[in-house]
Amino acid sequence: MKDQLEALIVHMYRSGITYSEAVSEFKKKFILTVLQDSNGNQCKAARQLGMHRNTLSRTIADLKLDARALRNGGRRPPRSAHSLPAERKIVR
Repeated sequence: MKDQLEALIVHMYRSGITYSEAVSEFKKKFILTVLQDSNGNQCKAARQLGMHRNTLSRTIADLKLDARALRNGGRRPPRSAHSLPAERKIVR
């Protein structure tokens, strides 16, 4: 893997990619990979990345990533949307 990384770095350098562009692309790919592995769950991804969830959220916004597209499924409905439990029958 080290050889592949070194070859990639040489290729990027010779292609004229700046350091800031390379770092930005690395961050994007790394964060997206971890987010995909955690099904878009930012809390879980932040733990795996070793950072605070707020830092991850801010980084996602700075990199202009769409983390919502990685979630598989929707959010749980609010409690107000749940049906009320059936009234209990009084047994005498």
